[in-house]
Amino acid sequence: MMMAQQIDRKQLKRETKELLRTAQVSPWAMVCLYLGLALLLDLADSFVSVMDMGLLGTFVSILSGLMSMVLSAGFVMYCMAIRRGERAEYLTLFDGFSFVGKVILLNIVIYLFTLLWSMLFVIPGLIAAYRYRFALYNLYENPGIGVMEALEMSKRQTLGYKGQLFTLDLSYIGWFFLASLPTVVQAGYIYASILQNLPYYLEDPFRIYAISLPLPFALQVLISSAWPLLVAVFYLPTYQCTELGYFDIAKQTSGIGQGASKSPDTSDNGWGGF
Repeated sequence: MMMAQQIDRKQLKRETKELLRTAQVSPWAMVCLYLGLALLLDLADSFVSVMDMGLLGTFVSILSGLMSMVLSAGFVMYCMAIRRGERAEYLTLFDGFSFVGKVILLNIVIYLFTLLWSMLFVIPGLIAAYRYRFALYNLYENPGIGVMEALEMSKRQTLGYKGQLFTLDLSYIGWFFLASLPTVVQAGYIYASILQNLPYYLEDPFRIYAISLPLPFALQVLISSAWPLLVAVFYLPTYQCTELGYFDIAKQTSGIGQGASKSPDTSDNGWGGF
């Protein structure tokens, strides 16, 4: 096993931008398609929440979340194809459905493991999130492996790279902050309203939940859903392909995941190997 190497983040970003220009299917057209579908799912989730549809609303909400996971898998697989110099059509966005069970299961397991570590303290939870950062990528490259195998591979691949991945995320913090602007504005408005009418809210703290921006509710939902996705159009292809560059380097230096199969094993309907 080789030692982790220091990655030149700025150089990798420049190379990634050049690589994106060579893509046969426009990455910005693909990201618009991906985020457009994600927006529709998010709006459907918001609609059923407002309508209070009971079990039907819960079902639609869960289905929207699961569909978002699978579409995210397809977008990453498209970015992987770009890095390999392969052509990936728009239908690549739906490739995750060929092993949908494993995609969903691995997302859930990563969430649970990270949550359990976060219960100890914030730092262990943060470390766990970076420890499992490459697990989904391992699965996308080789859908025939099991969920726990993908996690174990990620643990070994990220040795020496967790701090570098954190630095990569910090380099995009401006974009992340811009994407969260509607939430920040709403939080600021709520905070200002509480300060201006403190006795009123001290009398009944539950009144805080009724505070909202002076905009039609439908417009608030649209802005909160659409704005982060609109911002993502400008940075997501570069960010995702750059992170996959880290993944490729981690595979080379760790010797884990090299020569992975790209053919999904659907004999167990996606749930085997756990």
